[in-house]
Amino acid sequence: MEILKQLHIQAENSGTSTGNKWLASQGQVLTSWSPVDGQPIARITSTDAAGYAAVLQTATAAFTEWRLWPAPRRGEVVRQIGDALRRNKQALGRLVSYEMGKSLQEGYGEVQEMIDICDLAVGLSRQLHGLTMHSERPAHRMYEQWHPLGVVGIISAFNFPVAVWSWNSMLAWVCGNVCIWKGSEKTPLCALACQLIVAEVFAANKVPEGVSCLVTGDREVGAWLAEDTRIPLVSATGSTRMGKAIGTTVAARLGKSLLELGGNNAIIITADADLNIAIPAAVFGAVGTAGQRCTTTRRLIIHESIYDTVKEKLATVYRQLRIGDPLDENNHVGPLIDKAAVQTYLQAIETGKSQGCNFVVEGGALSGEGFDSGCYVRPCIAEARPDLPVVQTETFAPILYLLKYSTLEEAITIQNGVPQGLSSSIMTLNLREAERFLSAAGSDCGIANVNIGTSGAEIGGAFGGEKETGGGRESGSDAWKAYMRRQTNTINYSTQLPLAQGIKFNI
Repeated sequence: MEILKQLHIQAENSGTSTGNKWLASQGQVLTSWSPVDGQPIARITSTDAAGYAAVLQTATAAFTEWRLWPAPRRGEVVRQIGDALRRNKQALGRLVSYEMGKSLQEGYGEVQEMIDICDLAVGLSRQLHGLTMHSERPAHRMYEQWHPLGVVGIISAFNFPVAVWSWNSMLAWVCGNVCIWKGSEKTPLCALACQLIVAEVFAANKVPEGVSCLVTGDREVGAWLAEDTRIPLVSATGSTRMGKAIGTTVAARLGKSLLELGGNNAIIITADADLNIAIPAAVFGAVGTAGQRCTTTRRLIIHESIYDTVKEKLATVYRQLRIGDPLDENNHVGPLIDKAAVQTYLQAIETGKSQGCNFVVEGGALSGEGFDSGCYVRPCIAEARPDLPVVQTETFAPILYLLKYSTLEEAITIQNGVPQGLSSSIMTLNLREAERFLSAAGSDCGIANVNIGTSGAEIGGAFGGEKETGGGRESGSDAWKAYMRRQTNTINYSTQLPLAQGIKFNI
């Protein structure tokens, strides 16, 4: 493919790298299949135990030098990565779309997220600040400072095969850490492409070999990262099931974990909503990335007075959705990641029907010309009750549940009544309703929006959620602190040794 040539990816590649060095491996060979047309793209050799050991050794050695580079100098390197991503935006965006299946516009948008986080990280490199405190002891000064942790392990998911890695790595790098990335085994070429782009920039700036490392493989490779005591922080994005396993393993060795897990996101549409905003927000939130975002809108909580109107408008729009090749910008919805995801989707529909859901817009798998990969499905809408097990469960597919409410308190209770707590939204022109939703007695999610959807977070705000979403924060605000260790310092510049709390100790 021309995309692979532009990104210097060969038909067969090593999936283990310490930067500019690509390591031979005896690991299994992964074939990257495109869900767009069902065709194999390339083969990647996954990381074996020897390769992993070599990566850790190189990364650990690199940290001893990289941590001493001034933060603004590290920021300058990240600035150049942003420029390299700008030059490669079209090719990398097309690869994301083709290998993962999201629309081309979303593929370009994902690369733009990477560029944006580079810009944020560059500014951050001159603002890694601590605090100065007054001491109770005379002629003493107290302050705190932040130091890099060391080796940061990053485990990312297929649905955002490049952006979420960049959220972690760019911040971790300006903070002085080195990174080992395990991308999804379902989208290995995207990870490979990013490693090639970064390696070229690092080489031009004489960055130590091992600051950016790549490992490839399945759960076993992820388990190596989670179990390794030389890795003080593991940042993992994926399902709640995966996050519980990673979090438990890392906690057992008293390491740190940053978890971005499942979402079961809802939009409350009140009687005072502007439906010209609410309907497009709900549709994009539900069908964007074919329902495979952690911030996908899965529940619409609609006021009873406008319930039928909203239902009819949504059904009309859904019947006009164009499903097909995501590289064709005329299409709204691309494929699911693989056939296993299609089976999960179909099973959820059958489960919903058995539990009493009424499907307003029927779902199903699509076949025939243009759908040869077997990964295309029809987005569907179901009327349901909020307590149904299928509604309480995150299904990574375009299934939207309609729920009815009568009071705002009831709507908020429904919104919060699921195990997950990532993103939420309310559509209203009523100031009191908006403020109630954003109050401590409102949404219990890490993200709460007014008059925008649940999907499409900006760089700059801290991204993450509560409850079974994991509690981590990435991307903006003070998320950089997750990649550093805090140190409190007290300096005595007197000729005496007064003790805190007025303790006397005479010798």
